[in-house]
Amino acid sequence: MTFDIEKSGEREMLEAHLEDTRETVVAKCAGISESDARRKLGPSNTSVAGILKHLTNVERWWFRRQLAGEDGVPMDWNDTEPDLEFVISDDETMESLLALYAEECDRSRQIAAGLQLDDLAVRANPHGKHPSLRWVYLHMIDENARHNGHLDIYRELLDGYGEWDTRA
Repeated sequence: MTFDIEKSGEREMLEAHLEDTRETVVAKCAGISESDARRKLGPSNTSVAGILKHLTNVERWWFRRQLAGEDGVPMDWNDTEPDLEFVISDDETMESLLALYAEECDRSRQIAAGLQLDDLAVRANPHGKHPSLRWVYLHMIDENARHNGHLDIYRELLDGYGEWDTRA
């Protein structure tokens, strides 16, 4: 993350922090075996691959569906199975999930580039509110940071503390 903490503007700082959390997701997913990526270490469907798939869906939801108002945006959940996005199909690999995550992050950047921080989402959230781009940036930083913590724990349990962290 490179910006001047004394002179950078709000948007530059928000974007830098969001990018840092996105890069951290990718770093924490790097080098994991397919079997470990799918391994569930608790009673839920959560896994490293599931967290990555969830974060891809969150990018889609907030940037494409909510901010841009795109119709027909494919989501990996539905009303009867809200945690379906954590389920990994046989044809999904870490390589394909990482590529899809990168695509969605690129789309998110493109959408955000055309907006100002105070611009409101085209669609209302489930509470009937239209969040601003600023709110979405903050929410995505929070969402990614929370799940990066989960990824820390999963990687530590799967292959030992710090062995996977290529950024150290």
